[in-house]
Amino acid sequence: MTRVGLLEVRLALHGIGSLKAKRGIIKGLMERTRNRFHVAVAEVGSQDLWGTADLGIAAVSSDAVLLQGLMEKVVRFIEEQGAAVIVDYRVEIL
Repeated sequence: MTRVGLLEVRLALHGIGSLKAKRGIIKGLMERTRNRFHVAVAEVGSQDLWGTADLGIAAVSSDAVLLQGLMEKVVRFIEEQGAAVIVDYRVEIL
């Protein structure tokens, strides 16, 4: 059976003075996440707010346990990057 793993992450970006600076940070973070984990990543909310970003991350597999582990690894990776602080996140396996 096909499973879909969804991860919603709310990030706080401190010291950002413009949307252009925010987009540069978020674009790089999304690209590194895509390349490292082969997941789909998009900015799904707060596009017009300087200090906040909402990312949606998705992956498909037949193994729900694998997806859960993958999403937890993505969360740790984002935290380790230091570009932003995770304020909240939610993992859902469908």
